Amino acid sequence: MTHRNFDRRRALQTIAGAGAACLLSGRAAWAQKSDYPNKPIRFIVPFNPGGATDTLARVLARSMAATLGQPIVVENKSGASGMLGTDQVAKAAPDGYTFAISLSTSLLINQFLYARMAYNPRNDLLMLSQIAAAPVTLVAHPAVPAGNIRELLAWVKANKGKVSYGSWGVGSYAHLAGAYMSKTTRSDMVHVAYKGESPMIQDLIGGQLQVCFSSAQNTKPFIDNGRLKAIGVTGTQRMAILPDVPTIREQGVADDAYSIFGWAGMAAPAGTPEGIVGQVHAALMKASQDAAVQETITSAGFVPVFNTPAEFSSAYARDVPVWQELIKIADARID
Repeated sequence: MTHRNFDRRRALQTIAGAGAACLLSGRAAWAQKSDYPNKPIRFIVPFNPGGATDTLARVLARSMAATLGQPIVVENKSGASGMLGTDQVAKAAPDGYTFAISLSTSLLINQFLYARMAYNPRNDLLMLSQIAAAPVTLVAHPAVPAGNIRELLAWVKANKGKVSYGSWGVGSYAHLAGAYMSKTTRSDMVHVAYKGESPMIQDLIGGQLQVCFSSAQNTKPFIDNGRLKAIGVTGTQRMAILPDVPTIREQGVADDAYSIFGWAGMAAPAGTPEGIVGQVHAALMKASQDAAVQETITSAGFVPVFNTPAEFSSAYARDVPVWQELIKIADARID
């Protein structure tokens, strides 16, 4: 019995020693591969050039490239509400050379909006960091006789079937929030989808639309010159670039549909090695202190976030039921 116990002990020691050797070998292998990155990195932006997300990706790329020691190339792959470019990242090799800089639209919302998607964001992507919270402005044509959210809701309700609202695409926050407003006021508002915010804003100024949700980057110049009327902003705090415009929540309308906000975030293909994720995340955190990055975020009306993968996952889990319910209430499901 003693001999068998000794043999078992010796066997366990041998296995433990082998395991330790494998662990050390694995660490040594990672050390040998620590020349990452050794070629250019790609940031895929699944939207058209020139928008706030594209601008943010480019300023981050410049800052992070200096830290990582390799060029970072920003590629615009627009289409299908951000899904084409995001799918390209989801299907890319998890080697640390392809990342998405995108919005909550393609990283979270679309999975509840579309009946079929080529990727599953929760399974196929690693959420690396939120970059910025992206509340938006609610603006109206100056002829609309409303100066705050309660007056606007009352006016919309009194003009059933006569009010048009714009969005930058089916499934965008502007679409969902407008549909929610229409449904809760029973006003049968008409949705007009555009390919981008700029043509939507031009039609709002021209009177083809009466109201829309849009980024402060696009609306602030026209709010300042009186060509658009600011009703409020989404989210839970005022925008630094529009400090005199109260949130919708401040005005006594606390519906989640108006308190929630989209965000910009960075994602990698699922399975990207932890060491690479840590290295890229560290470069992103360093970029977060860059004055040019901060200026780009705040001038767009966004709020800097820059969190850890764990914090991003926690925030993501909190957002999921709110967006899911908003899409259900707005009856915005797309087959």
